[in-house]
Amino acid sequence: MTGVQVEFPNLGIVIHNLKSGFYIFDFKIAFYGMIIATGMILGYFMAEFQAKRTGQKADLYMDLALIDIPISVICARIYYVVFAWNEYKDNPISVLYIRNGGLAIYGAVIGGVTTAIIFAKLRKVSIGLLLDTAVAGLITGQIIGRWGNFFNCEAFGGYAKNTLLAMKLPWDTAVAHMSANSANELSKYVVDDTILVHPTFLYESLWNIGVLIIILLYTKRKKFDGELLCIYMFGYGLGRMWIENLRTDQLLLWNTNIPVSMCVSGAMMLLAVGIYIYNMTKLKKTKA
Repeated sequence: MTGVQVEFPNLGIVIHNLKSGFYIFDFKIAFYGMIIATGMILGYFMAEFQAKRTGQKADLYMDLALIDIPISVICARIYYVVFAWNEYKDNPISVLYIRNGGLAIYGAVIGGVTTAIIFAKLRKVSIGLLLDTAVAGLITGQIIGRWGNFFNCEAFGGYAKNTLLAMKLPWDTAVAHMSANSANELSKYVVDDTILVHPTFLYESLWNIGVLIIILLYTKRKKFDGELLCIYMFGYGLGRMWIENLRTDQLLLWNTNIPVSMCVSGAMMLLAVGIYIYNMTKLKKTKA
């Protein structure tokens, strides 16, 4: 398997032969899938850690993970396919080729949170407390999972000449992972068959580390169950809205130039504010 040269010139980092996976006989093992799986496993351990910190039964989150993880993966794929149907309409069976990439985190979030709410109702536990615990695991998985995009040389942004974290990719590799409009725009910046781009996968991973730290530090200071969920929804939504604006491979609302993820991010932030105001108002009335 031939790799590509990836550089971070302003950091002095050069990776001469970055590969997307390896073969066992004729079967390709994609690093993308391995990293996503690692993120899920470590995300579970983070949720278990949070459960123990808050006096809950850790086994509850193992039961949740066994249901939630596969449903989240399916929903992540469905979300991506729905908004990128042109990639699959001529070969519908390729919808099943998840190892080739094509998972949208917002699909996983929507499917995962919905499943967690149903799970909490069936197990008769606090929905707010369960989601507060689970979101630490969710964002841990997102932090790690974004590195699958690195090995696939995807999920990057536009031209980034003077930024510290600028990433240099071969043009033929980069153009395979961007929209036609982005390719036309960036083609004028190609030098020696390479292009400098924003590593938005890295930006999102770093941003999510910040959100996770806030969640962990605030866990024992929260005022109501569901407040950590609000921090996640607002914090991740804010970062994703900024980062999505940079990306060259946006999923768009049908027949528009409106990025789906920016719409979902805005809606999630507004929902977080609404949940927070509702619960704080309720608390004030209780104390009055």
